[in-house]
Amino acid sequence: MTSETTEPAALTAEIGLRWGDMDAYGHVNNVQYHRLLEEARIRAFAEWFHSSGGDSMLRSGVLLARQEIEYLEQLVYRPEPILIDMWVTALGGASWDMGYTIRDEEVVFARAESTLVAFDIASQGARRLTDEERAALTARQGGPVPMRRRR
Repeated sequence: MTSETTEPAALTAEIGLRWGDMDAYGHVNNVQYHRLLEEARIRAFAEWFHSSGGDSMLRSGVLLARQEIEYLEQLVYRPEPILIDMWVTALGGASWDMGYTIRDEEVVFARAESTLVAFDIASQGARRLTDEERAALTARQGGPVPMRRRR
């Protein structure tokens, strides 16, 4: 399976694994994939929203509403970082979907997609994306995640 991302809009983050990410079976535990994707998203936000201060989306509020992961190959601990390609797959008024490929130079370990919602911390409710946020997300918009099984 090729490791090259086919998504030209993707940003790639290098994420290091921790020894504690492994489970009793000797591979990275499925729950840890969520942590890896979270770390990658934080890095993406710093890049995508840099003109308004990289953490602007985090300060104003963003919630993870949905996450789907398709595991393709076992990922075992190693000192070399993994690569996580990220791009926007859909954009709504207050939410957007992000696609991910978790890989190294030779193997795709997993694909994922998540739905994120812009959130107003003060009112405790969803808020519309600003024009600046929408422009930043639109610049990273690409195709759907090529999941094997979709309903």
